[in-house]
Amino acid sequence: QVQLVESGGGLVQAGGSLRLSCAASGGTFSSYSMGWFRQPPGKEREFVAAISRSGGRIRYADSVKGRFTISRDNAKNTVYLEMNMLKSEDTAVYYCAARFHILLAVTTQAYPDWGQGTQVTVSS
Repeated sequence: QVQLVESGGGLVQAGGSLRLSCAASGGTFSSYSMGWFRQPPGKEREFVAAISRSGGRIRYADSVKGRFTISRDNAKNTVYLEMNMLKSEDTAVYYCAARFHILLAVTTQAYPDWGQGTQVTVSS
């Protein structure tokens, strides 16, 4: 099991940018595929982006393609989510998740390990 701690959330105006970080500990980080999910107010948690163990394979939700970039630094045990051109509909609690598997996944059920989340609020 790996422990995950997100940071970097906050309040930003529409059109602005934020960079989220997720620091992992307690496991061999390079053995985990990583994902970012978000939960808007009153809605279910949804997939945002995922990255393979080496970083060579990436998937995005259609709603964030071209605006968000997921990356990882295995030497620092950290995964990032760079968010640009933010919209009010991006307002949510953002979670990182880990999966001890070679394949990427886009469902919450595929990820057993989760961080506590970080709030992102985009004002219009």
